[in-house]
Amino acid sequence: MSDSEARNFQYLAYGLIACWVILVAYVLTLAARGKRLGRQLENVQRMMEDREGK
Repeated sequence: MSDSEARNFQYLAYGLIACWVILVAYVLTLAARGKRLGRQLENVQRMMEDREGK
């Protein structure tokens, strides 16, 4: 394997690592948003139940 081929594989590896890091960060962000939305929905449901009880 020549030096330029080794360098190309190194750049490919860096690119793949960067893609995985971005993908994991995106999935974690989506999970956090989902949890936050779930809590907000529960709060709205409680508010509606309280309002109906009055």
